[in-house]
Amino acid sequence: MSTTQSPRSDTRARIIEVALELFASQGYEKTSLREIADRLGVTKAALYYHFKTKDDIVHGIVESMAAPIDEAIAWGRDRPWSPEVRDELVRRFAAGMADRAPLLRFFHENQPALRDSAAGSEFKDRMLAMIGLIQGPGATFRERLRATVALFSINSAFFLLKQDHGEPGEHAEACAEAPPATLPEAMAAAVELALEIASGISAGETAAAGAAAS
Repeated sequence: MSTTQSPRSDTRARIIEVALELFASQGYEKTSLREIADRLGVTKAALYYHFKTKDDIVHGIVESMAAPIDEAIAWGRDRPWSPEVRDELVRRFAAGMADRAPLLRFFHENQPALRDSAAGSEFKDRMLAMIGLIQGPGATFRERLRATVALFSINSAFFLLKQDHGEPGEHAEACAEAPPATLPEAMAAAVELALEIASGISAGETAAAGAAAS
């Protein structure tokens, strides 16, 4: 069976790629459908064939770029909570996001515009699902906070990488003393810190033990 993508799916993927680049570099609100079409070298009518609005494009971005999160959520839901499952969820999230840094940059830099959008809500729901699986059943507020901070420490690594490798700016002096990290170095540090934070979560283990005892 052939796995070759159709021209339509190839064009759709290219639109998503170009739109993500433009949204991340100049902002969602400042990017027009005309600019996306011009960058692609197609007419606006051709772009409309695949996406009617910018919101439709963002939805496509989320669906295509958030696949590793969906896979991690599905994996976690199939297993009872344990410290090993908790840590593996953190690792899977980090591995998936390492390949999708533009998605995190896009959401980080366009939060005001996306806060009330359907795509923004969908991504938020995915993050909340990941947090819920990491914290486990019966988690205290402190443990819920740990699960949240563990995931956002991974997101923060991409923010720092951008500061290290981006255009010189107001933070240049603060970054000048240490050499910039590579992506593998940043992810290794982020996972180490995330696992350290998550190690304080034991509510799921306590809940499972209580259920077994009863």
